[in-house]
Amino acid sequence: MKRLLKAYRCKDLATAREGLRSWYRLPLGEEWEQIEQTILAETLADRFGYHLLQIGRPMNRDLCANSRIKHRINLALTLAQQAQADCTLYALPEQLPLANGTLDVVVLPHVLSLAAQPHEVLREVERVLIPEGHVIILGFNPWSLFGLRRLLLGWNNDSPWCGHFYSSMRIRDWLTLLGFDTEVQRYYFYRPPLSRSGLLQRLGFLERWGSRFWPVFGGGYMLVARKRVTTLTPIRPRWRSHRLISVGSAESTARRNLHDK
Repeated sequence: MKRLLKAYRCKDLATAREGLRSWYRLPLGEEWEQIEQTILAETLADRFGYHLLQIGRPMNRDLCANSRIKHRINLALTLAQQAQADCTLYALPEQLPLANGTLDVVVLPHVLSLAAQPHEVLREVERVLIPEGHVIILGFNPWSLFGLRRLLLGWNNDSPWCGHFYSSMRIRDWLTLLGFDTEVQRYYFYRPPLSRSGLLQRLGFLERWGSRFWPVFGGGYMLVARKRVTTLTPIRPRWRSHRLISVGSAESTARRNLHDK
């Protein structure tokens, strides 16, 4: 099974990222995007700061449009994405062209599943975030109907099914090693990965049922983690206790000195 999963890798990451953008234009992707837009709007409403970075823009709409942070940077992962999505920058997610400790919030919409080095992506995020800054990660849940479809269709090199579906627990472990505290873990999209728009809409009641009865089996998940601040514990100096000179001993010493003179 592990050998089979390792074989399911996108042959060309740039093509796979463009394929993910095409997937968001399909009925299934449009329904998926609406839910992500809703949960991100709720999450970003409580995040404040001066600078926000969204790495990758696979969807048609701006997921961070409802953020209260005015200065928002969209970083494209392909040249075509930069032209189509009106992104500010173009760079690799493993090499962000930003200074250390300059961002308040970083949003990763399905970046890790199509990254050559996902650990390096998270290290770069940790580097550019300020202390107490937040990272918001969207990912596909391997323990869901979407994960099952990946097992069945991952061989055909279609995005997003050829990408690596990392579990939320694995991402949380990576974040902990980098000094993050996970504050929010939320699953979403409990409908099966179907292609018919009408059927997807009729199955909308599964969103309520799934979030109540089988929440961990949602097709996608969102993680919100805060960069931990390393504090120094002050060490009190050990003062040496000097023996006090009594008044009587001081007077006797003075008399002795006068007698010697």
